[in-house]
Amino acid sequence: MPEAVIIGSERSEVGLPTGMEVLRRGGSALDAVEAAMRCCEDNLTDHYVGTGGLPNAQGVVELDASVMLGSSRRFGSVGALRGYPNPISVARAVLEKLPQHCMLVGEGAALFARENGFSTAELLTEESRALWREQLRASGESVEGENTAALDGDRRYRSAALDLIRRLAPHEGPWGTINIIALDALGEMCVGVSTSGYPYKYPGRVGDSAVPGAGNWCDLRAGGAACTGRGELSMRGGTARSVVELLALGREPSEACRSALAEADALPDDFRAELRALALTPDGRHGGAAGQQGSTYAVMTERSTQPELHPRSVL
Repeated sequence: MPEAVIIGSERSEVGLPTGMEVLRRGGSALDAVEAAMRCCEDNLTDHYVGTGGLPNAQGVVELDASVMLGSSRRFGSVGALRGYPNPISVARAVLEKLPQHCMLVGEGAALFARENGFSTAELLTEESRALWREQLRASGESVEGENTAALDGDRRYRSAALDLIRRLAPHEGPWGTINIIALDALGEMCVGVSTSGYPYKYPGRVGDSAVPGAGNWCDLRAGGAACTGRGELSMRGGTARSVVELLALGREPSEACRSALAEADALPDDFRAELRALALTPDGRHGGAAGQQGSTYAVMTERSTQPELHPRSVL
């Protein structure tokens, strides 16, 4: 049997020790991913996932998340979920309690969360609200809703929102979606992804984190992969699945990630931003790639006392 291992993208270090403790107790890869990711979603200093995530252009936090199992390729996800602080758990509930579907979005995702007893919370913190207002002031336009008369006001709002989207740039400091991939002692693998998405995005935008093959893919015959960064590129490139297909051809994880990123990088994109990938194989090999020097990912095994940072290969 393989040794249990859990890996994650930047800022997953907040949750990986909790996930590894689940694995040490004999818990499943799915249990470990959910437990680890909930820690990340509850981290109020992280403005790209869970509570405190940066809001859309209307000032509302919308969350995306997914989980995928390698043995069956069962998949559950939620997109544009409002008011529920742990979308990773709602995504798991979709996988386990709604097997006729894979994805729920918007009001339907919130209805499902309510029916299954998940607790609501105010997701917009004072700090994330302040960051949002600062960006609006910088735009020179008010993007607070359709609060002027008739069609003229509607046109002004939409123009301002689109202008804001075109100028998106992450604030200084660590940013982006969080990926966590776990392999348990029984050989099952699970990939989990969670995000609040691009800050100041157009309301209702769903990124790659909720989309199988784009931000998340797991096939126990070859491995699991996940992406963070420019989600529209990984959706167009099918990047997470491309990584796993390259693993199936015998590529090492870091090489597979780098090649898949190169394919996505060749696509035309007027709003290009960095895309990163992370991968784990069923025998415990792991690797990642990014578009810039200094990028890392975190790893824990059963012998680890704390997450260990590994460099990503560079595109």
